[in-house]
Amino acid sequence: MKIEAGLVDRKRQGNCQLPKEMSRSSKKNRRGQKKSMTVVQKLFETCKDVFSTSGAGIVPSPGDVERIRLVLDSLKPIHVGLRQEMPYFRTEESDKAPPVTYMHLYECDKFSIGIFCLPPSAVIPLHNHPGMTVFSKLLFGSMHIKSYDWADIPCSSDKTHNPSHCTFENFEVQVAGMRLAKVKTDAVFTAPCNTSILYPAEGGNMHRFTAKTSCAVLDVLGPPYSDPEGRHCTYYRDFPYASFSVDKELGYEGEGFAWLEEKEKLEDLSVLGAPYMGPKIVEN
Repeated sequence: MKIEAGLVDRKRQGNCQLPKEMSRSSKKNRRGQKKSMTVVQKLFETCKDVFSTSGAGIVPSPGDVERIRLVLDSLKPIHVGLRQEMPYFRTEESDKAPPVTYMHLYECDKFSIGIFCLPPSAVIPLHNHPGMTVFSKLLFGSMHIKSYDWADIPCSSDKTHNPSHCTFENFEVQVAGMRLAKVKTDAVFTAPCNTSILYPAEGGNMHRFTAKTSCAVLDVLGPPYSDPEGRHCTYYRDFPYASFSVDKELGYEGEGFAWLEEKEKLEDLSVLGAPYMGPKIVEN
């Protein structure tokens, strides 16, 4: 999910190179720092190493993916200064959808780290992650996750494979602009649980988060969204496969599939920025 510029203080800094020569005392101090390294700092150092040679559409090796996952699996709310009694996790009486709070930890052109805080019933709408490998760690609470990957449809000008119209709730809608997707995940997750990982073309690249209780999720995106580089955040609405009358020769069974349509506006999403109060990330 993309956070608009200006919402939080986003300091885009490149990777810092250590000097080639270091005195014995500085090496000794560095060894001492490693012994007391926070989990957040370890996550930063691991991401910095793993994503140093990656880019859009480039998936880290299985070993590197496992390195990040292991750090995230060990991460607890206390490691990032979160408590469930914080105001970000309370639901105020209102006709509007509860706001989501975002805490920015770090971002450069290779990866980003941030935390989304959701009160009960808050929703992060269905959205994509173009060319990205994404790690999502549920820190506490229960969250429903529904995710999709695009389904492959044979290219054809024949109406069987590319119908011009479909019937949906007794009115005609254009299929152009809609695309068939396959459900990857549709379940409730409760912390502690394993880190969720998605990839550019699989693993549930498009997902929606719905808070069943107050909850927090830490996201690592590699690389982050970038409009200038063509990595836009696109939001979707999903329709059950059976909602449309299409020729069965499409080759898909209805269960496990849905039609996705891009959403131009998001009147139902409010994201507020909040300062990150946990251990600071030190670039070295």
